[in-house]
Amino acid sequence: MKNRATRVVRVGSVHLGGSHPVAVQSMCATRTQDVDATVEQAEAIRKAGGDIVRVAVDNAKDVEALAEIRRQTPANLVVDLQENYRLAARVAPHVDKIRYNPGHLHHHEKDKPVPEKVRFLAQTAREHDCALRIGVNCGSVDPATRALHPDDDVAAMVDSALQHCAMLDEMGFDRYLVSLKDSHPLKVIDANLRFAKARPDVPLHLGVTEAGLPPEGIVKTRVAFEQLLSRGVGDTIRVSLTLPNPRKHEEVLVARQILADMAAGRFRSVPVFDDDKLNIISCPSCSRVENERFVELAEAVKGMTEYAQSHALTIAVMGCRVNGPGETDDADLGLWCGPTHVNLKRKSQTVGAYTYDEILGRLRRELDSLIEARLSLPT
Repeated sequence: MKNRATRVVRVGSVHLGGSHPVAVQSMCATRTQDVDATVEQAEAIRKAGGDIVRVAVDNAKDVEALAEIRRQTPANLVVDLQENYRLAARVAPHVDKIRYNPGHLHHHEKDKPVPEKVRFLAQTAREHDCALRIGVNCGSVDPATRALHPDDDVAAMVDSALQHCAMLDEMGFDRYLVSLKDSHPLKVIDANLRFAKARPDVPLHLGVTEAGLPPEGIVKTRVAFEQLLSRGVGDTIRVSLTLPNPRKHEEVLVARQILADMAAGRFRSVPVFDDDKLNIISCPSCSRVENERFVELAEAVKGMTEYAQSHALTIAVMGCRVNGPGETDDADLGLWCGPTHVNLKRKSQTVGAYTYDEILGRLRRELDSLIEARLSLPT
């Protein structure tokens, strides 16, 4: 399947790119500070065939827990940084790769130039023998880059990735790879093909972010992976599904099945993802989820909206404050979940915050209102 001659990037004991096989990874959804649960889940992912395991770190207590997690599992660990890029210095001794989101660098120390922050990340990674992943997400491209491409989300994502590649290249740091993720498989395909053409040397991490619940989330992901991997684009993959914690390792099983099917010539991506039907996107959950009822809510939204399947609307269900605000902006209706309340939005406009018991009814009213408004438009 691989014919794109990228450079090789080592992540712990795994080599990504070049002629190496496509690696599979997943992310722990347990709270990082719950060391026993996180180690158990990391081991479940590793034993299911996961080459790389990602965890999230948001604060000092997470860092302390990460050090203990590192001692208890032989998994190749990746840390997911969010707004506070300086945490990299504290987590780097305990992981094999650091993932940062270019769109989040402007949140912390806003007066400091972005290249200076990237230089800090590169120096930290070099000092601690870590790789870097430039992780660009559709809903969190930095405002300046998005403004350059107001009508082309994919171009904004690719531009952001290329900018950060150029910064790292200029700093003499080449132990990095890139991911360009969206909840729509066709945008994922488009973004990665554009990037691969511009930078054929850089290994790519593939994923459909917030793909949602199975089986729809598996279909979306399979479409993207088959169309990209069959073109030689992609060096490591992550399947992002909304699953309860005990089933999190199933992401790895799905990824392995897709790779096995492709190796045997069994392709299923003739199904084109349909834009004229209801589309529910939901994040795969991680340790940042502030209420585990989020997964149950995603299931309930799917069931409640069965009656609206024929309407071309997008509903986003996000599990935390990090991805919630931005990732729901492009959805017709968005829900991002806090500890006690769910924030409901129409596009970027906030409707209100509702308890977990109230939200389904309120969502139903908003959905009915959107459907009614569309049906009343002149044809």
